[in-house]
Amino acid sequence: MDSVPGARAAREPAFRVAVIVGSVREGRLGRAVTDWFLATAADPGLEFDVVDLADVDLPLVMPGWGGAPSPQAAAALRDVSPRLAAADAFVIVTPEYNHSFPAVLKNLLDWHLREWQAKPVGFVSYGGLGGGLRAVEQLRLVFAELHAVTMRDSVSLHGPWSGLGEDGVPRDAEVCAGAAKGMLGQLTWWGRALRAARAERPYGA
Repeated sequence: MDSVPGARAAREPAFRVAVIVGSVREGRLGRAVTDWFLATAADPGLEFDVVDLADVDLPLVMPGWGGAPSPQAAAALRDVSPRLAAADAFVIVTPEYNHSFPAVLKNLLDWHLREWQAKPVGFVSYGGLGGGLRAVEQLRLVFAELHAVTMRDSVSLHGPWSGLGEDGVPRDAEVCAGAAKGMLGQLTWWGRALRAARAERPYGA
């Protein structure tokens, strides 16, 4: 029996967070917002893997049930699917386009199923006066269908004319950093709890 809590923590596998950049639009702020989040969220107990959808060439055309993916899709899946499967938790960085989230993000979600199940999902959203919150609310519905657990608190960055600079860095850095750390606290709690539960009893949807 361990007498030093740190000894137990040292033997725990790394807590892996896949951070998904959910926009591929030209002139996007998504990568800059992601870089700000990663700098804010830096923690020796966390491993971050940035999945930038600008680098994931998944086609919109999907095979029927039981069908084989196209060579293009198969190549993209060989790269991205193991990274999603290895993650203990996800952070979605998304803008809001026309009261919703980008099609490229929905495409990634639809190409996968078990990778999301019984894992927590946090959100960093940006855009307009609503700060991307309408995109997040719709994503919550999608992730519920995918058997994922979404975090109650999120990070919401308002447009470049109010709270978000042209470089993708929040103008009110202290408040936004506090929101990021609060969301990460929830994400890691749920992530560790669900990882332990999956190890004890595999999740069956």
